[in-house]
Amino acid sequence: MIFDLRVILALKKAAGKDKELQDHLLAGGAIPQHIAIIMDGNGRWAKKRGMPRIAGHREGVNSVRDIVEACGQIGVKYLTLYAFSTENWKRPGDEVSMLMRLLLSALRDERDRLHENEVRLKAIGNIAALPQDVQDEMLEAIELMRNNSGLTLILALSYSGRWDIAQAVNKLYDDVASGRIARDQVTEELLGRYLSTRDFPDPDLLVRTSGELRISNFLLWQLAYSELYISPDFWPDFRRKNLYKAISEFQQRERRFGLTSEQLQPASPRGTKYFERLLKGVAKH
Repeated sequence: MIFDLRVILALKKAAGKDKELQDHLLAGGAIPQHIAIIMDGNGRWAKKRGMPRIAGHREGVNSVRDIVEACGQIGVKYLTLYAFSTENWKRPGDEVSMLMRLLLSALRDERDRLHENEVRLKAIGNIAALPQDVQDEMLEAIELMRNNSGLTLILALSYSGRWDIAQAVNKLYDDVASGRIARDQVTEELLGRYLSTRDFPDPDLLVRTSGELRISNFLLWQLAYSELYISPDFWPDFRRKNLYKAISEFQQRERRFGLTSEQLQPASPRGTKYFERLLKGVAKH
């Protein structure tokens, strides 16, 4: 599923019930610094409605708009969107071409708006596999926004976790073979510096839509201690209230990182029942 950069608009402040939900989240515990999302279900959403697959991608853009805006409002620092996997190249050629055209058009039309809103754009993946015109526009947009201080939006394009690990190992091997690094200096931390995500913290929370219980070759190394949240909703139906629910559940989990519960501070006593009541109230409006 592709990400359309035209969804990035100037952030506006939350109001009404949405502000109440955000205030509750901010008071209820830590907001994930880095959220990664597998945006799944565009095609199935369209098929369920007897519509062409492109309709699902278009409606998914509205979800991206809402999620990006909400993340900026509540203070998420990094948002990684699994926009196009290496496996997606196996899809019908017409669909792949359409997705590449959408990406190219968005880059040309919206990079100035992104820049004005202080979005810092990054991309991970085998960018060299993308069409040359897409590569050129992407790199120009990244360079333009490199010093911005707002939300860091990371697009995973032609990306897979196995590709990322393999390219890291190859680069590390070259440095060991050339003598720049001694073999006994190789550690997990060192290998992590060769991954495409070396400039970003690992995700705190992974969200996957459509109810599928797998991570689909996404950030295999980086998700080692991420909390997983599976939403039954297709991506076009996933909006900020769904994101808030995922973050609320994240806040209730005890992240032990191999330690025991006794070694950690007690988890926040605030439960999710009040938050769920708020969500129901929003749904009625």
